[in-house]
Amino acid sequence: MCERCLLAETPLTRLQGLLGRKGLEQGEGLLLRPAASIHTFFMRFPIDAVWVDRDLNVLKVSPDLGPWRTAACKGAKGVVEMAAGEAERVGISAGDKLTLA
Repeated sequence: MCERCLLAETPLTRLQGLLGRKGLEQGEGLLLRPAASIHTFFMRFPIDAVWVDRDLNVLKVSPDLGPWRTAACKGAKGVVEMAAGEAERVGISAGDKLTLA
């Protein structure tokens, strides 16, 4: 799903997230853990949010979240943020299992 996925697992890295970036390239993403909700305040580009449980099972995909939006997923323990359209491009949907390599 993500060839280059950054991890944001500390309070500081989760707080910064994708803020200050101009965009994400194809195959690039950010895994925020823990996270059951996100916002795109102050962001400059839309994203896809792929919500996962503790075992990285995909619970939900929130596509094309533009700037100044919020999103959440009940039961989510993390979220992978990718460029808008990437989840559809790579065929990610609820029920899929992700792995970290």
